[in-house]
Amino acid sequence: MRIIKLGGSLLGSSELGHWLKVLAKNHDESTVIVPGGGLFADAVREAQKLSGISDACAHRLAVLAMDQFGILLAGMNQALATASEAQEILQKTALKQTVIWLPSRMVLADTRIPMHWQITSDSLSAWLAAKLNADQLILIKSVHLQNQQPVNPAMLAQLSRDGLVDACFAEFVGGRSFRTRVLGKQNFTEFA
Repeated sequence: MRIIKLGGSLLGSSELGHWLKVLAKNHDESTVIVPGGGLFADAVREAQKLSGISDACAHRLAVLAMDQFGILLAGMNQALATASEAQEILQKTALKQTVIWLPSRMVLADTRIPMHWQITSDSLSAWLAAKLNADQLILIKSVHLQNQQPVNPAMLAQLSRDGLVDACFAEFVGGRSFRTRVLGKQNFTEFA
């Protein structure tokens, strides 16, 4: 199984539609798409500034923003299924469906996940990969990246410094058996 995180900043790019099309048709391997928060999470950040809500409250809203972006992605490609629970994901991928994970039910039920802005959809995609015993975690970023090698510990620190992954990502992938890669938005042809 592979977990593919599609960053919310891909919205509006021509590549997003290509990614959805390629992932919907690729049934060689079970695929779960983790949606970023995108403009929905940006709205939460703005609402936090205006209201003064806590980071914990904003975190809950940002996870719901991921649900919204996931529903949007499913609306862009009718061949994609959605799922909110691990068992539902496993059932649908067993039927060769590519699944978009709507994370709020699982994430908000797990009190061990810290609730602050240093944990984003990047870390949550790694959390899901561990939960589902995935083989691969692939983060798709809206930038053009040349290096497509599996991520090693030294690269993790650099990716975090460069702002390509969240501050807690290394904690969520450290010591895990799944292979992690970060790809640029143009790399959808690798899956075609």
